[in-house]
Amino acid sequence: MRIARLQTMSGPTHAVSADGAWQHIEDPFAETLSFTGAETAARDAIFLAPVRPAVVLGIAHNLTNNDHPLPIQAWHKSVHTIANPGDGITASRGVGTVNVEGELAVVIGKRAANLTAENVLDHVLGYTVVNDVTNVDQGLHDEKNFQSKAGINYTPLGPWIETELVDPDNVPTEVSINGRVEARSGSFNLPSSVADCLVYVTSWLTLEPGDVVMTGAPNTFVAVKPGDRVDITLGGIGTLTNTLV
Repeated sequence: MRIARLQTMSGPTHAVSADGAWQHIEDPFAETLSFTGAETAARDAIFLAPVRPAVVLGIAHNLTNNDHPLPIQAWHKSVHTIANPGDGITASRGVGTVNVEGELAVVIGKRAANLTAENVLDHVLGYTVVNDVTNVDQGLHDEKNFQSKAGINYTPLGPWIETELVDPDNVPTEVSINGRVEARSGSFNLPSSVADCLVYVTSWLTLEPGDVVMTGAPNTFVAVKPGDRVDITLGGIGTLTNTLV
């Protein structure tokens, strides 16, 4: 099932894809979905970021990338950087290289604390595409990822949530710039599984419905410049498109 958040005449609303349209629902996190009776034709759908999280976390798989003793480490990214599909990304000027990073994002479906390998996926609503835009060179000055990750619209999210992804650890990822494929990889190249990441995160922090965990970029990063169109496609989910301004 695909769950989107749409802009409508009466404001943002969640909807599920069915019979060639988006059928509006009350609460995407409810155990049983309640339909309002309204719908939006697929051709008329204006997609927003599918959730407005209170928490966005990135995952660093440190064991394979440097000498940190821990295999996983998480960091916060400001929710003020969330952007909709189609929004312009304001590339920071004069700070060095700006990369886009295509990643699988996990959307939490119910309160998650101290999860285990046995119950972790029961707390996941679904998965979406995220672009973790980064001022690469700022990592040399700020190891906490604040300066590198804090730009305007630096976290495009969407276009929808896929709740029935067959295997989140086997999702092909493709990053295209101006219609040309510049990176191909997938979650199968990440050293830590989705379950491992969520077990680690929730051992320290309780996550709530709508919170987002970005699972890492498996060599799906590409340097970009103003004017570039970025398409990030995740197999089984869809394509997220934004332009650098």
